[in-house]
Formats: sequence, structure tokens, C-alpha cells
Amino acid sequence: MPLKVNEIFYSIQGESSYAGRPCVFVRLTGCNLRCSYCDTRYAYYEGIDLEPDDILKQIENYDCTLVEITGGEPLIQEGTPYLTDLLLQKGYTVLMETNGSQDISKIPVECIRIMDIKCPSSGEEKKNDLGNLGRMTFRDELKFVIANRDDYGYAKSIMHIMDSEFIKTGLIHFSPVFGKMDVISLAEWILEDHLNVRLHLQLHKLIWGQEQRGV
Repeated sequence: MPLKVNEIFYSIQGESSYAGRPCVFVRLTGCNLRCSYCDTRYAYYEGIDLEPDDILKQIENYDCTLVEITGGEPLIQEGTPYLTDLLLQKGYTVLMETNGSQDISKIPVECIRIMDIKCPSSGEEKKNDLGNLGRMTFRDELKFVIANRDDYGYAKSIMHIMDSEFIKTGLIHFSPVFGKMDVISLAEWILEDHLNVRLHLQLHKLIWGQEQRGV
């Protein structure tokens, strides 16, 4: 089953606990959300159909064992679970960035699922599938993209729900909206509240800037 692919490229991983490592990115086309701060709008529609085996051949050319499937939103394509399985069978460490609106149980737990919880400034917080919190494992990671104090409060409220329901996952990242949220302020809020989270900066944008594609 072919997948619609926006781009495949080799770069430095800029997000998650894998930040700083060389990684092959498979960016799939299409997204069911329209976040206000989206930095990959070009992936809404642009792309070509590729068979999973053809995607694998392109990945093999980069001689890199870390692969991230991203988007857009990868889980809206029916063929994404098969591609994930194929990469895992080939021995790759597989990451998947997902926007939190789709059931992540479609993807095997051997894949490290990096899930967004949309905060109010995104305009899409009502689309969060909070049932995904209970589907995460300690291998997975959670991310909140924060633009202001309201977003920060919302993120804390989700963490309170997780604590009250004894839901645990791997690392929790608080990421400032690039160019909008003051990093120092976010750092100070985290310290004031003694949150057990990781302040998360988009390393690739610090290296190449926010307009560069394929990095």
C-alpha cells in the first residue's frame, strides 16, 4: 500500500530526548489539524506516492539507524503501521511524531511515540484524544508546545490528570513556540513550580533557522 510522502531527508534530530543525533526523517503528507503556529504547512498537500519498499531503499542510502516518521500527521495514512513494522523488522530505532488526535495504539509499542498535547493557543485543543495518555508506555514521550501562560496552565492541568489517574509515561517536554514564547519566562515558570519536565528547544531551528526545509 503506497503512502503519500512529502520528503525524506537526513539531518540532526532537533526534538525529543534524541535531539542532537543524526536521523533520517520520513515526512508524510496530510494533517487533520490546523495549528496556529504550524511550521510545516507545506506538508498539508504536497507529496508523491511511494511504496514502503521504495521508502526503505531511500532510507538505506543514508546509513543511519535512527528513523523518524513525521508529518503532517502520520496516523491519518492507512499504510503507516505497515511502514513502522517494516522499519522495526529491519532493526531501525523508530520514532513517530503524532499530534495527539489519533489513536496511537495503531502503532507497535516498539516504536517510540512522541505525542503532542495541543494547548489552547494552537486552536486545536478540543481535538486532543486524551485516551492516548493511557496508551503510552515508558518508552514514549509527551510534548506540550507553549505560547503563553494559559498554555502553561493547561499543560499543568493535563499533568495533574495524569498524576490523579496514575498515568505514567517517559519524558515530558515543554517546548516554547519558536519566536513567540520567551524561553527565559518558561524556564522560570518550570523552576517556580518544581515541575518534573524537560525544557525543550527545537535544536534544528537554532542551527538552520525556522524557514529552512529538509533539516
